[in-house]
Amino acid sequence: MIDLRIRAAVSDDLGAVLAFWRAAAEGTSISDDREGVERLVRRDPEALLLAEAAGELVGTVIAGFDGWRCHLYRLAVRPDRRRQGIGSALLAAAEERFVRLGGRRADAMVLTRNERAHHAWSAAGYGPEEHWRRWVKPLAR
Repeated sequence: MIDLRIRAAVSDDLGAVLAFWRAAAEGTSISDDREGVERLVRRDPEALLLAEAAGELVGTVIAGFDGWRCHLYRLAVRPDRRRQGIGSALLAAAEERFVRLGGRRADAMVLTRNERAHHAWSAAGYGPEEHWRRWVKPLAR
């Protein structure tokens, strides 16, 4: 395992996080902008977890808890640092947070087309629930 520091993001990190997601995350989200990420960190300062190695951002995960369910988003590891335990360390930190908050089950947003992610999530003990389908509606501003 590499020397890894996992910590909650602060406002000064958000520009780097957005740039990191453009390089390391699959797909984009309607909330992938400064305003959206600032709102997340303001509402739940411990939700956006960063992994750093030698002071450099190498991974992220959003571990959101709404008081009812535990949701995982934006698990991303820098492509040249994958398969070094960074994603596993981020998931462990997220799961510890959920348990501390009283969460009972975590769910993850995983793109259907992202086969690499399917393997990683499966190795971490997650599996698809085929009887559920996510329904979405963009909200007008």
